[in-house]
Formats: sequence, C-alpha cells, structure tokens
Amino acid sequence: MSAVLAANAEMLFLDLPFAERVTRIHDLGFQVEIWDWTTKDLGELRATGAAFSSMTGYISGDLVDPDGAEAFLQTAQRSLAAAAQLDCPRLNIHGTGLDGDGIPVSPRWTTSGSDWLRAVDTLRRLAALGEEAGRVFTIENLNTRVDHPGTPFARSEDTVRLVQAVDSPALRLNFDLYHAQIDEGNLIERTRELLPWVGEIQVADVPGRQEPGTGEINYPNIAAALADAGYSGVIALEAWASDDPVHALERFRAAFSAVAA
Repeated sequence: MSAVLAANAEMLFLDLPFAERVTRIHDLGFQVEIWDWTTKDLGELRATGAAFSSMTGYISGDLVDPDGAEAFLQTAQRSLAAAAQLDCPRLNIHGTGLDGDGIPVSPRWTTSGSDWLRAVDTLRRLAALGEEAGRVFTIENLNTRVDHPGTPFARSEDTVRLVQAVDSPALRLNFDLYHAQIDEGNLIERTRELLPWVGEIQVADVPGRQEPGTGEINYPNIAAALADAGYSGVIALEAWASDDPVHALERFRAAFSAVAA
C-alpha cells in the first residue's frame, strides 16, 4: 500500500471561498485538512464530496491546568461530533490552546513532573473519548524558535513520550517535519524512530513554510526512507504556496512520489 497525500485548505487557494478551496484540492486528487471547524459551514464542506483527513480536535483549554483540561475535553467532545459530520478520522491537538497567530494562550516555559502527570491523565481521558467514537486524536510537535514560542510539550521527543505513556490506538503523533527541522533536525533517523507511534506526517520546507523544493529539506530522500519503512499513512502538505497553489501541490506530489506512487 502507498501513502495517502493530503493538503491543508487553510493555506492554499487563499483567494477563494473556503468550500471552493476544498473542492480545488479534492479535484486535484488530494484529501483535505482543515483547522478550526467552528468557523466553517460543515454541511457545505460535506457537500463538496472531499475526503477530510484531519481537523482541529479542540477549541480551548490545555493539558495541564485543571480548568483548562476540562475545557479541553469538553471541546474535544464537540469536535468529535463535528468530525462525525465530515467523516474525518483524525483530530489534531497541541500542548495548549493557540491564538490566531499560533501563540500559546497560556504559555508555559518549563514543565514540571506534576505537569507531565496531569498531561498524561488528560490525554488518557481524551483517548477514551476517541476510542468510544472510533476516531484518533493526534498530538502535533511544534517549533518554539520561530512560530510557537512558549508551547509546552512541543518537541517530538516530548509529544511521543506522552503518546507512549497513554499507549492507546486513539492517540498518535502528528509528526510535523517542518517544525522538527527548526527545533530538532536529523529528520530521517527521527522519522524511523518515531514511526511506530505516528498517526500522520505533515510537511513544509524550511525556511518559509512553503512547499517541498523551496528550502533546505531533502523531501525525496525522506520519501524514500518512508517507502523503505513501508509507511502507508497520511502525508499532508501544511504549507503556503510559493507561487501558484497548483504548482505547489504538483511539487509536493513529486517530492513524495517514492512513497505515494
């Protein structure tokens, strides 16, 4: 089996209404990812006939603060109901809520042992919701140097530890290679190490967060490593187009031809 390619409608075809973005991506042969479902007409999106790969899995809250954890879980339940409307299998989460610019609503510059224990407890409860609904929550690694300073549990080595501690098929890692390159590097070896816990892979090039081929990451080599490992999951473009979005999607598909052929 080959990997499935998806593209994020929040970052492509920005001159079009959102449902038309979804349609364009779908017509070009990709599954579709969205972020905040609360700002969308879900009926309109469902009517496009697109296959939705991932969406945001919470609206507010965080993993550690008791009140924040309750908000996190309550809004995750609402997100599961929205995912059912779109038949979306994966719901993406972060260590804390992010504002419209990607900055943590409640930044946390250090995490204590008790913070880790509370995060694991919150994620176990979240995974139970996912198991009951038949859907998977994915926790995404984020970079803190450029885009998301102050995000707790941001590095892939932290997010995967949380996933391993919960040990549920309803909680997996959304391994974002753009973020990992900025904060961690060593992408091929890190991907091989994390792959058993990965529910999805997201990509963009560095610097600039544009499509593969615009920066320093050798995505064809990463694709070859994924093919060697037998990866058949989702690879999603979460990137801005450097020029024409259709051209960006073509470059994305070409970069991952070894694993998505």
